[in-house]
Amino acid sequence: MATATKDSKVFVIGTRRSQLALAQAYLVRDALAKKYPENEFKIEAMATTGDRILDVALSKIGEKSLFTKELELALDDGRVDFVVHSLKDLPTVLEPGMEIGAILDRETPNDALVLAERTDKSYTLDTLPKGSVIGTSSLRRTAQIKRRRPDLEIKSVRGNIHTRISKLDDPENGVDALVLAAAGLIRVDLGGRINQYLDDAMLYAVSQGALAIECRANDARVKDLLKALDHLETRIVCTAERAMMRELEGGCSVPIGVKTTFKGDTLTLDGLVASLDGKQVAECKDQTTVDLAASMESKEAVAKELGVRVAQKLLSKGADVILKEISESNKKP
Repeated sequence: MATATKDSKVFVIGTRRSQLALAQAYLVRDALAKKYPENEFKIEAMATTGDRILDVALSKIGEKSLFTKELELALDDGRVDFVVHSLKDLPTVLEPGMEIGAILDRETPNDALVLAERTDKSYTLDTLPKGSVIGTSSLRRTAQIKRRRPDLEIKSVRGNIHTRISKLDDPENGVDALVLAAAGLIRVDLGGRINQYLDDAMLYAVSQGALAIECRANDARVKDLLKALDHLETRIVCTAERAMMRELEGGCSVPIGVKTTFKGDTLTLDGLVASLDGKQVAECKDQTTVDLAASMESKEAVAKELGVRVAQKLLSKGADVILKEISESNKKP
């Protein structure tokens, strides 16, 4: 495993090639350049498995690390010094020798409803006409939409944000609205297309809206550099969410939703597991107290305990049955 690039003043940032991924990498690059003007930060973009396979549902590809594998290989062999990820794409168990050097201040984690240009902009998720077609490739979103509006039709729409919105606005595709992560729309300057924030209608994906910077665990130079971007509240909140997902052994192919708050010293986690048709739901909310004066390791340990506890309560409420059915469904061709 490589430990650093040759020039101690030059750092190479790995990222996916999508417009959103690049926008996120530039955000990190600019933040680091502002804090460390004596250094140079370069962007190295590459395609991942998830970027190349666009005609198959994510849950059917059967590959872990869909959006991170190639990036981690480049990190491991020293072609890049660290990698910028959407944290929700990063597996809850990292490859050996890798760690999360920083988690940035989280953008809004909520989902958003985006209506087609031809669709009446007064509509919300609850008032869309019966039979309206909603585009999403997310099983989590699909399950929660079907739970709330079983009279709506769901159509799989994949691709980067601009591609999906182009498909939405093309009347030949017959899609009336999309449900997307609000953070992604905001980061590519498409926040103006948001018609409704679904903060009360839908639990969001684990770590949605958060950016993580992955680095080599033995690279002290990079780890010291990244500490300046680490955001305490976001790290604690996402640690709890990821611990819950890890205990459930879930990923992008499982309808798992969360809603987390960290106010004062009280950390509250609301977790949900739903069947694909939205008819079976296990949901649980719990909270804990975080000692703000304790070490980061101690704070993270408390957050992990909360995540595991919520996951175990979900399993006791029937999430295990739901997860088994979904796993068997995903194995079918």
